[in-house]
This record gives sequence, C-alpha cells and structure tokens, in this order.
Amino acid sequence: MKKVFWSGFILSNIAVFGLLLYGFCSEEDYSLNQKRNSYLIGASYMTMNNEFYKIMNEEIKARADAEGDRFILRDPALSASRQIEQIEEMLEKKIDVLVLTPVDWESLTSVLKRAKKQGVYIIVADSNVSEEELVDCTITSDNYRAGTIVGQYFVRSHKRAKLVIMTHETAKSGQDRVRGFLDAVGGQDGIEIVRKIECEGQLEIAMPRLQEAIDEGVDFDNVFCLNDLSGVGVVAALEDNKMLEDVGVYGVDASPDSKVLIKEGMMRASAAQFPSKIGKEAANAVYRMLDGKDVEKRILVPVELITPENVDEFGVDRWQ
Repeated sequence: MKKVFWSGFILSNIAVFGLLLYGFCSEEDYSLNQKRNSYLIGASYMTMNNEFYKIMNEEIKARADAEGDRFILRDPALSASRQIEQIEEMLEKKIDVLVLTPVDWESLTSVLKRAKKQGVYIIVADSNVSEEELVDCTITSDNYRAGTIVGQYFVRSHKRAKLVIMTHETAKSGQDRVRGFLDAVGGQDGIEIVRKIECEGQLEIAMPRLQEAIDEGVDFDNVFCLNDLSGVGVVAALEDNKMLEDVGVYGVDASPDSKVLIKEGMMRASAAQFPSKIGKEAANAVYRMLDGKDVEKRILVPVELITPENVDEFGVDRWQ
C-alpha cells in the first residue's frame, strides 16, 4: 500500500505542476460570458502547489463566471516580494476586488494601503494580515482551535513525549495552529518540545529538514505539523529511515493524502479544514460588497478532528 500511495502521490503532483505551469502563469482573464461593465476580481494566494487553494479558488471563480465578471489569478509561489509585485500589477489593471492569502502576513501593509486608496475591496482568505483595519473581510478556518483539538487528542494518549514541531512562521495561520497545539499540550511534565523546524508548510522543505534533524541525532517520538502538506513530507522522511512505526505524526488540513495516511496508520490525526466553505464565504463577501451590502469583518469557519475512528465518514478521496 505504501509504495502504491507514494507512486500515486508523485504522479498526481507532477500532473498538478504541469497544470500550474500552463494555467497560473497565464496573462489571460479566465471568465467567459462577461457582462457589460463587468467587475474585475484579482486573486493571489500563498502558493498554488497546494490543492487547498485550488479548491478555494474554484468556488470564487465559479461565482465570478456565473455573474459575468472577469477574474485573474496570480501565483506568488511563496515569495512575499513576488506577491507584492503581482498585487501591484493587478492594481494597474484596475481590479475592483482583491482576494488574498498572504505569503508573509506582515509584508503587505504598503500595497494594501495603495489598494484601499484606489477603492479596491480587500478580502483575506485562509490566513491573516497584520494590519486588519485595511481589510474589508477576513475569512479563515478557526486555526487556533485546529491546533488545540489535535493537541487535546494527543494528550489523551500521551503522558510522555518528545515532540518535533514543523512550523511556518511568516503565516499567521501556521502560527495560530502551532500556538493552539502547544497551549493544549503545555503543562504536561512529561511532554518535551525537542525541536522546532521551519518548513514553510511545504512537503519538499519538510522532508529534507526533518532528515537533517534525524542525521543530527535529535531524539523524538512524535511530530506535529502545521499542515498536512508538510505532514506528508514528514511521513516520507520517517518511512525512508524506517521510523514510521515508532513516531506519531499529527497535522492540520485533512487533505485526501493525509486521510489515506490516517486510514493506513501512517498518521495519527488531523484537524479538518473546509476549503470549499472558505471559498464560498469569500465569493459571497465579494458580491455583497459589490452590491453595497454589509459584510462581517471576521468570519471563522469551524474545524473538525479526523482520526482513524472517523476518517471513513469524511471520504479519503476528496477534500471536505
């Protein structure tokens, strides 16, 4: 099962990468059947190599298509400077709405001020920006609770543990998840944090950096990952070192890949996010604002814990 899973995972990601090269770097507008005096909606997510953002974006783009409006998407690929450049480009194109997931939650103040001065509505989805007064609506999962419910599940079965924490410090969502987990496990005398590893929430970074910790002789028996993309990288590194049966892996997302791993006993638990719900909330906020209606300043989308006991209820072949 493990070999089949990793082969399928690699092939699926090669296919996704090809689509990204073809689609997300395009200069075209993506909407069809545009109405006269249509609105222009611009989107820039943290990275498009994560299917979470693809699903979230599909909900927003589908609504824009249905409304006869224009839609453009840019992929900063985890580069804060590139994201700023792309937003500036979209402002030059006179976008009416910006939908944004920040690469670095503290780096966008200047460009967001420019957007507000230009009269652009700003919706932040999945994570936060530091200057929330510049944003019309922020829509995220309850990221602190995501970390908390995984931590609470962890302490029910662990009196003692040596934990590695995989982090993404420039993303507020990642910070909140880690803080929620650490708050839940804090105060347990037998639980020790032996290493925090910055991985930017990426499989291709998490895997070699955990390998470095293993090579250094770091003694650990459990890993908490800020998201499941990094969790898959952690599982791969542990499997390569024949450590997977002895090390528990916990995450946040409940992606299809991680649900397969939970079902197969290769991960222990994950907090489920609902990217389609976040996307729908963002699309609704876009058109409420364009229609001159009030929008909540802060919208939290609930999360749920997925474990071996309930994973089949969520379906392992799709996102929630």
